[in-house]
Amino acid sequence: MQFLDEASIIVEAGRGGNGCLSFRREKYVPRGGPDGGDGGHGGSVYLIGDDSLNTLIDFKFQRYYQAESGDAGQGRQMAGKAGEDLIVKVPVGTTVIDEETLEIIGDVTEIGQLLLVAQGGRRGLGNIHFKSSTNRAPRQTSKGTWGERRNLRFEMKVMADVGLLGMPNAGKSTLIRAVSAAKPKVANYPFTTLVPNLGVVKIGSHQHFVMADIPGLIEGAADGAGLGLRFLKHLTRTRLLLHVVDIAPYDESDPVYAVEAILKELKNFSAALTELPRWLVINKIDLLPEDDRDAMVKDLVERLGWEGELFVVSAASGIGTQELVQAAHRWLGEQRLQLAEDPEAAEAHAALLARMENESLERAEERLTRRKRKKDDEEEDDDDFNDDDYDVEVEYAP
Repeated sequence: MQFLDEASIIVEAGRGGNGCLSFRREKYVPRGGPDGGDGGHGGSVYLIGDDSLNTLIDFKFQRYYQAESGDAGQGRQMAGKAGEDLIVKVPVGTTVIDEETLEIIGDVTEIGQLLLVAQGGRRGLGNIHFKSSTNRAPRQTSKGTWGERRNLRFEMKVMADVGLLGMPNAGKSTLIRAVSAAKPKVANYPFTTLVPNLGVVKIGSHQHFVMADIPGLIEGAADGAGLGLRFLKHLTRTRLLLHVVDIAPYDESDPVYAVEAILKELKNFSAALTELPRWLVINKIDLLPEDDRDAMVKDLVERLGWEGELFVVSAASGIGTQELVQAAHRWLGEQRLQLAEDPEAAEAHAALLARMENESLERAEERLTRRKRKKDDEEEDDDDFNDDDYDVEVEYAP
């Protein structure tokens, strides 16, 4: 199935039913009075998180969703039937943005979570509500109101425990293939991976974690180069970052530059994102002569001034991959236990996640604003074009 992490749709809630104008007509009951019933409320539109979905591709083919309108009221004080609510399934991790106002409506982060995106119209009142001591036979009713109509934009972020990041062709997809059942495309050229891939890394019975392979980043990614903004946002939902670096690049570029360039893009996208735990994973060690491996790794670490966790692996041959995933699994378990037992640590972690989410949403708003401004400029250019002036020969009088 094709992966799509952004989509735009239109949702429209149902209209409320009109109130009824009716009077009681019954034998032996003169002046029966008003008995017009109320209309039914219009149905609302909700989103619900569904773990069976992992892409927004369905919204590419169906872009309009409308809830049911309420029925009109009837005589004998019978109210109209309320319109049924429309519930639309979306993947867990979907952020919902109003395209007109750029307002963040909400975030679907849990399975079964309901999010109201369009409120149904209110019902109209029948003439029975307008009866008074001075007006015993009112002919006044009220109409149901229109339901909300909104242009929505969905932005999905993958939900994973561990995220892989690095330059294109660093070996991220090969690594996730080596440690999980995920089968992303692997080839010996940059930008082989164009969409995020999720893989479940199984350690033992009932022991596993989810790893996300994020497409390679390039310099300027935080400003949108190479679709960088669409990829960087997926890292904000991870708990641990594995920074994969190619120690033997095919173009003989400096690995130190690759690491520093990625770190710069992370800072530009979200300062809070750089505070996530990040491990350095030196990949493709099998491409170096055995006698030179230790020296080249030591030189790279010294030039980076790296003091954090370090792993030397070969994703293609499997060297060091099991040690890496075992360490990641232990760290995730220890962090989960710490957050459960230490309220201060849990509060600090929640604050970090909130900062990352806010900074990610700010980036999304900036991108949507630029897109909207560009669209408005194109429409202005079209308005300036006059068909009557096209292909007309102008003669100047002497």
